[in-house]
Amino acid sequence: MPTKILPSADAAQAYPLLIKQIFASAGRFEPNNQIIYRGEQSFSYQQFRDRVQQLANAMTAAGVQAGDTVAVMDWDSHRYLECYFAIPMLGAVLHHVNIRLSPEQIAYTMNHAEDKVVLVHDDFVPLIEQIQNHLSTVEGYIRLSDGQPSVSQKVEFIGEYEALLAAESPVCAFPDFDENSIATTFYTTGTTGNPKGVFFSHRQLVLHTLNMMGMLGSYDGLPLLRSDSVYMPITPMFHVHAWGVPYVAVMLNVTQVYPGRYEPDKLVGLIRDYKVTISHCVPTILQMLLSCETGQKTRLDNWKVLIGGSALPMGLALAATEKGADIYSAYGMSETCPLLTITHLNKEIRALPIEEQLKYRTLTGVASNMVDLTITEPDGQLADHDGTAVGEITVQAPWLTQGYFKELQKQEELWEGGRLHTGDVACIHPDGFIEIKDRIKDVIKTGGEWVSSIELENLISQHPAVAAVAVVGVPDTEWGERPYAMVVPKTSEVDAAQIKQHLQQFVSSGQITKWSIPEHIDLVDDIPKTSVGKINKKAIREQLQA
Repeated sequence: MPTKILPSADAAQAYPLLIKQIFASAGRFEPNNQIIYRGEQSFSYQQFRDRVQQLANAMTAAGVQAGDTVAVMDWDSHRYLECYFAIPMLGAVLHHVNIRLSPEQIAYTMNHAEDKVVLVHDDFVPLIEQIQNHLSTVEGYIRLSDGQPSVSQKVEFIGEYEALLAAESPVCAFPDFDENSIATTFYTTGTTGNPKGVFFSHRQLVLHTLNMMGMLGSYDGLPLLRSDSVYMPITPMFHVHAWGVPYVAVMLNVTQVYPGRYEPDKLVGLIRDYKVTISHCVPTILQMLLSCETGQKTRLDNWKVLIGGSALPMGLALAATEKGADIYSAYGMSETCPLLTITHLNKEIRALPIEEQLKYRTLTGVASNMVDLTITEPDGQLADHDGTAVGEITVQAPWLTQGYFKELQKQEELWEGGRLHTGDVACIHPDGFIEIKDRIKDVIKTGGEWVSSIELENLISQHPAVAAVAVVGVPDTEWGERPYAMVVPKTSEVDAAQIKQHLQQFVSSGQITKWSIPEHIDLVDDIPKTSVGKINKKAIREQLQA
């Protein structure tokens, strides 16, 4: 389309959207606010600025150049936050290694990403010892330590992180370059095949940061992250940039608390002691915090928690609310950077009693600004936004991964028709709230009808004696599939028959059909989880088949 484009001044700069532009705000507003590690170390934003530049100089001294890939294997820490900035700002690529994959998968991802230098915490040195002979591109390792003595005679380190920083200048002139340069990569696991590498550019991360800052702080119906907040992630920093929130936190100069390795009582203690006002996590982590010894004794007033990764069961939302927590939900995936939707409570919803608000707080939320989200029926037609019609969520937004690294066929499938296909089935209510019904692969097809495993989990979770639940479909010769439930009870007094009776009330009200009630309900001590703490339905199905 012909539009008007005017010539610019010869010396005018096309200002690139680079991560260094986020870093420029660090300490600009609140230089004395602190970045805290496990309650054991604390750094002001001015110290943070110095350390990032020292780290960049140390990376350069270690041979890292623009275009190289640098891997990090660490718990959630101030060090990891420093890597979020120093490595991409050199023009290199930060590889967030998923430390919870199997050794074989980790070695695959590191070779596939072509890692050159690896920053590795002492806890993961035994893993490096196990796989280092299989790493074909790695040239050196940097040790990340919490003060322990040297742990390895088998890994030759370039040096220890703090010592390397101490030897470098706190001044580094970060260059300008093309904003479409890749800044980060990490690997997402599917139901088949090897993990797939997603990647994000500087431009995408800056736009995602600006949008998330507006969404989390500008709306009275979504007051999660503002300049006086105290932020602590409980989503691993290797998982989709900890949902991108650390970049926002740095831009706002908020106080930040990084907990290191996840220990439930320690996490609750940090929330209590530092008066944390915002965290984000998956439902299983929230359940872990509420049920640990410290969590049972601690009020969570003034703590806002953003839930994603999987649907938040109503029973768990009620338990958190009774503790004083303020619950919100969000939706995205590894391929989407991740923010697509988030809870927004308008004036009318905020006026409702909290019990009535929870039905909105546990939905998937509404589409974020700058996200074009639709639901598409199998025939390709757009589904009505009537709260009943369902379809696959497809999206367009400025920050979606443009493909899979070295996986041309899979990336074309991801972007079929010019929209990113999420693989999630949902409906959209007339008020714009999106309700995820299931993953396409997790929908239970029984007797010609679709049954949502998420809906069944939500209803079962409302039984007062249920701590956690997972529902999957199992093969059935007569009906195709039948629902199967795995339940972690709070007490030994509950049994499968009582849970089935509990579900009958939802049959009577017309919320579910009688054939939606699982024929088999197993009471178990734990439910299989993925590497980021989500319920692993693939593992459950494999377990049942075995």
